[in-house]
Amino acid sequence: MTIVPAEAVSGTSRVRTARETPTGASPDAPEPAPLAPRARLLPSLAAVYRAQLSRARVARIPLLFVATFQSVGIMILMRGVVDGGNEARAVVAGSSVLVVAFVALNLLAQYFGQLRAGGGLDHYATLPVPPASVVLGAAGAYASFTVPGTAVTAVAGSVLFQLPLTHLWVLIAVIPLAGAALAGLGAALGLLAPRQELATLLGQLGMSAALLLGVLPADRLPEPIGWARDLLPSTYGVEALARTFDAHPDWAAVAVDLGVCAAVGVASLAVATWAYRRAAVR
Repeated sequence: MTIVPAEAVSGTSRVRTARETPTGASPDAPEPAPLAPRARLLPSLAAVYRAQLSRARVARIPLLFVATFQSVGIMILMRGVVDGGNEARAVVAGSSVLVVAFVALNLLAQYFGQLRAGGGLDHYATLPVPPASVVLGAAGAYASFTVPGTAVTAVAGSVLFQLPLTHLWVLIAVIPLAGAALAGLGAALGLLAPRQELATLLGQLGMSAALLLGVLPADRLPEPIGWARDLLPSTYGVEALARTFDAHPDWAAVAVDLGVCAAVGVASLAVATWAYRRAAVR
């Protein structure tokens, strides 16, 4: 019988233990702590929305005043050439939604263009929140910020053109739906623009399109421009609001216009979320 020395046995055990123990780890080391669960969409969305709304309330009040004053001024100018009827309804509805376009489209395009140029997206990218909550929170805050100016413009226009005020409650649906569509478009323009100056230019062009194609009566526009008007997201919010100035509104047509506006809003916000992911990883 062969006798194996004790030193050989202990050496074999030491080799086996070294092989089984991972490099740089102690056999008595505690298990790593589990990662915290990922933040859910709705709480993250609420947090971003409150933060953006607080920031907009401080920094954007002068610009909201400018947007409201601009829309009321346009209605006063158009009062000299428009007496009433469909033209008056189009002017009042288009001027009201123009406030939404100025803030939700123009300013949001500039905001995201500035974030991308200044490296602000890196801050949001490090937060443990879904990308959709950043885009939706900012878009919702900017759209909510337009509520006072849009209501003031609609009331002032109705009084100026002697239109009924009975159905202005439809603004409760028009503002968020048109705001979502225009804010999604503005965010996408700001995030996809290669330079901050180009994002500002695209935001200004979008607001100008909302002004020319939304305020002017549709039957006064050439047919090719009418096609471009149909592609503008705010058009369906304008049409829905304009229909409610009738003595007996066609509520089915109003619902269809609002439905189209909602669908465009979902699509534009989805594109903006994709653009945010694309810009955040670069």
